[in-house]
Amino acid sequence: MGEKSENTAVFLNGSLMRHVVRMSLTTSIGLMAIFAVDFVDMVFISMLGNDALAAAVGYAGTLLFFTNAINIGLSIAAGALVARSLGAGRPDEARQFASSVGVLGICIGVLVSLAVLANVDFLLSMLGAQDEVLRLASRYVTIILPTMWVMSAAMTSMAVLRAHGDARRSMMATIYGGVVNAVLDPVLIFAVGLGLDGAAIASVIARVTMLAAALLPALRVHKGFSRPSVRKVAQDFRAVRTIAIPAILTNIATPIGNAIVVREIAEYGTDAVAGMAVIGRLLPVAFSVIFALSGAIGPIIGQNFGAGQNDRVRAAFLAGIKFTGTYVLAMAAVLFLLRAPIADLFDAQGETRVLIYLFCGPLALASFFNGVIFVTNASFNNLGHPVYSTWINWGRHTIGTWLFVVIGSHLAGAPGVLLGQAFGGVIFAGIAWLLVNRVVSNLSRPRPAEPFSDQGRIHSLFGRRGW
Repeated sequence: MGEKSENTAVFLNGSLMRHVVRMSLTTSIGLMAIFAVDFVDMVFISMLGNDALAAAVGYAGTLLFFTNAINIGLSIAAGALVARSLGAGRPDEARQFASSVGVLGICIGVLVSLAVLANVDFLLSMLGAQDEVLRLASRYVTIILPTMWVMSAAMTSMAVLRAHGDARRSMMATIYGGVVNAVLDPVLIFAVGLGLDGAAIASVIARVTMLAAALLPALRVHKGFSRPSVRKVAQDFRAVRTIAIPAILTNIATPIGNAIVVREIAEYGTDAVAGMAVIGRLLPVAFSVIFALSGAIGPIIGQNFGAGQNDRVRAAFLAGIKFTGTYVLAMAAVLFLLRAPIADLFDAQGETRVLIYLFCGPLALASFFNGVIFVTNASFNNLGHPVYSTWINWGRHTIGTWLFVVIGSHLAGAPGVLLGQAFGGVIFAGIAWLLVNRVVSNLSRPRPAEPFSDQGRIHSLFGRRGW
């Protein structure tokens, strides 16, 4: 399907389940490449034998997460607007939106990089970095952050590819970047002797590789971008802003929820924290397909919404839910059967083993509700209600985490903390599902002149400051 012309909205016909499966599996491979490279990166840095280096990467990663949230928000806006325009049969508008998001991403990336670099020591010290760790983290960020605009352009290009139904080329851009990073890491870190600087430089080159691998097919195969102009960028700014700002806020909510859980489980000692760390490594490997759903199903819903095919919008949402349920059941069964070997692999004993067994049972099944939230968030972003995604994620990762984690901790100790977190996900998945049903029931053909105007009053609350 990636070979279709740029004027073809490939998701308006054919089996929706097949589209969902193909897009999800392909996107998940790209995610797995990212997870694998992050893991290898940390292994190489750890081999240098200096704990301060690993700590520096941890602090730098936390700061870079917030800057990358901006890129994610912009890429979500690009995917939603391009898919919607393609579905409505307006390829010129799709190209214009893609170019406008790309220009905004580059400009914002440069401005944010300059602002952060001017205050990098202060920001890292606010996160807790001190002395040698602060110096190393600051240097690492100083090398990587100037390429924030490169990553923004790369992520926008990959979103445009997915909006055209070309998940394979989007995936390959990620894989190329991952391979370059993995190959250059040992060369620059050890052979050239650059240490932590080498890891940062490898990441910079990987980002440039991803941009080239995503932008070239977006231009050559799909003609996905038009010549940008100040007038067109200004014209599209509101439509981009109304999706991007809520999407950025949605992504920022996740580490807050994780911090609440870590703080609560830390009260049960090192074994409990170790158990959670193991789960943190298992989760993205076992459920990368579920994590990929939001990026995979968005273009399918967006194209059909733009075309006014509301029955297929509803069917696409349900196909995403069915796929989530099927995958989670299968993976939960595999994890349950392998729970003992997995625990042995990490030499887990005591509370650590208890938590791993818990993950390989009830918590794995509860991942279904995470998948529901991913699907509903993608639906909101592509149906003109991105603020709903923000409320769901912030509700889930604040009161929906803290309240149930505290109750679970009181009732069942460390296992109760994780069960409480999962229960909060069940509640907010249900709320999100009800909201999507209401949105889908009220669908009408979108108006090209005023995208997402039905929530303009709400979006203005987010847009008056900071942009």
